[in-house]
Amino acid sequence: MRALKVAPIFLALVAGGALCAPAGAHAQATKPKPGAQQASAQPKLFDPNDTIILLLDHQTGLFQTVKDITLQELRTNTAVLAKLATLAKIPVVTTASEPNGPNGPLMPEIHQLAPAATYVGRKGEISAWYNPDFVKVVRASGKKTLIMAGVWTSVCVVFPALQAKADGYTVYAVIDASGDMSQMASQAALDRMTQAGIVPVTTNVVVTEVQRTWARPDALQYAELYSEFAPHYRAAIESYQRAQEAARGAAGATAAGGSTAVKLEGQVVVEVEGLFLIVDPHTGNTILHP
Repeated sequence: MRALKVAPIFLALVAGGALCAPAGAHAQATKPKPGAQQASAQPKLFDPNDTIILLLDHQTGLFQTVKDITLQELRTNTAVLAKLATLAKIPVVTTASEPNGPNGPLMPEIHQLAPAATYVGRKGEISAWYNPDFVKVVRASGKKTLIMAGVWTSVCVVFPALQAKADGYTVYAVIDASGDMSQMASQAALDRMTQAGIVPVTTNVVVTEVQRTWARPDALQYAELYSEFAPHYRAAIESYQRAQEAARGAAGATAAGGSTAVKLEGQVVVEVEGLFLIVDPHTGNTILHP
């Protein structure tokens, strides 16, 4: 894919916050400083350096039973996780219960996009966590944060997520890179996981939490990932780029692409595909004309 020149508009979209809780009653004698207490109680983002991505049973036969998400969204989001892993050098483990059976082979995009991924074939175990080879690979990575996605959500994700959580891992479940037989099954799985302390997330959250900042040399590669799983946002980016091109050409009577420009009370107003934009003559930035 051709790299999109979108980094400047993404830089304005970063925001965040956190909550904290007070200490107990018997901490008076050894009460820590307020700043230290607050920092220790804050919810934290996961550490990409302590993370491994587990893609469970994304098998083409099972895909035909998924009803809670479109097949295109499921495959796209799963592929984005594989691309993210390669970009951020996060290890990936894939698995299938029986790829030669009716559940079918793994979707090929995963290993094409994450060629360093490790595949662990199972011997009929429904939960990947019951397979000693799979658990051995996860433990050997040294990572304590597991990001899981799979088909079905209520079985292939929930079972190993619960078991890994019980074994002391921090577990995130990527809901929109997983699929189930019905919306009811998906919701029941989500409820069960959250009650057990497993964190539900979306592909967007995982990409953003790994990226953290647009002030990085590979920012445009992250922008390409957003364009894949958020096509409506890609349209917004393209519209913005088109407006900027028109604004930069507004010094004369005609802007780029044949868009017309007129001066109104010291301002340049540009028409772009039926929209009228006020152009700052110094910076080239635009706002929508009221």
